[in-house]
Amino acid sequence: MTDTAPFDAAPQHGPRPLPLFLDLLHSETAASPERMTMALAGLRAYQDAARQARPAPMPVLASAGRACLRDYGGDGRPVIFVPSLINPPFILDLTETNSMLRWMRNQGVRPLLLDWGEPLDEERDLDIAGHIERFLLPLIDAVGERPALAGYCLGGTMAIAAAALRPVTGLALIAAPWNFNGFPSAARADMLALWATARPGCEAIGYLPMEVLQTAFWRLDPARTIAKYEAFAALDSASDAAGNFVALEDWANGGAPLTFGAGREAFEAFFGSDTPGQGAWLVGGKQILPETITCPVLDIVSLRDKIVPAATATGLADRIELDAGHVGMVIGRSAQQTLWQPLARWLSQLQHEW
Repeated sequence: MTDTAPFDAAPQHGPRPLPLFLDLLHSETAASPERMTMALAGLRAYQDAARQARPAPMPVLASAGRACLRDYGGDGRPVIFVPSLINPPFILDLTETNSMLRWMRNQGVRPLLLDWGEPLDEERDLDIAGHIERFLLPLIDAVGERPALAGYCLGGTMAIAAAALRPVTGLALIAAPWNFNGFPSAARADMLALWATARPGCEAIGYLPMEVLQTAFWRLDPARTIAKYEAFAALDSASDAAGNFVALEDWANGGAPLTFGAGREAFEAFFGSDTPGQGAWLVGGKQILPETITCPVLDIVSLRDKIVPAATATGLADRIELDAGHVGMVIGRSAQQTLWQPLARWLSQLQHEW
């Protein structure tokens, strides 16, 4: 790695890209000047908010190239938590007081967070399957005993492939898309139109910038993108809720770009052709089929998730259904009760069953 500034180092706070956010704000509040005023007040309050320092990174247990496993300690069988390639991995460790992983280490689980690091120039053609082969599989091998896997969002999709290629004790999926035909057809068409516009520039620079991905996510739920800033304007800036909002939005507006190869596979193969759902996704030369995985699998979906709709899940029988948003299910006010606790119970029981 070089000594250059990280990709998410910016001279101002987001939302990124700000011009698109302002366009969405105008279109969503055009009929209500009061809402526009409130959303703008929330935007200003977010940009001016004091930031708490991020918790210090946990020690590195093992490395594979630019990726590593960060060890959160605790007793019990190791569980590798696989975050998405999109946005930083610390959504699972948002703050000292709102952290799934810090809570899990006291629940009979030894959490290991996969930190993907930042892509290198020579990795421009590395696709999603390549990230699994080059980073995730070697890190599983490096643990020294059979871990379980818990994958969130695209990290869950990747964890499915890893569980098909390595002996693991269990696989937990959290809002993990597999059947990409389950996305609304209009959303898929919008994704592909966005990629058609962005691809030439991305190919030229070798990366898919975070701003393009953010554009895609905002288009999936533009109303919420604006409404949450309206709500933030009414919060006490010193409250825990305000602090959590700022930390969450900083996470959502941060992160390294994807390699061009990973972006191309996400848009063209996943959203365009549904290669995972059609049984056509090859990783390490092997066809990946969730139904052939022999370890216990738990699929956790949310019926209110607009980023990864429940219809995109694997459809495997052992399933928990939640009533929360894509991110709220992980760090929201009820996350400990509705997600963390049942997930910890399931993971800790694997020690006795496998």
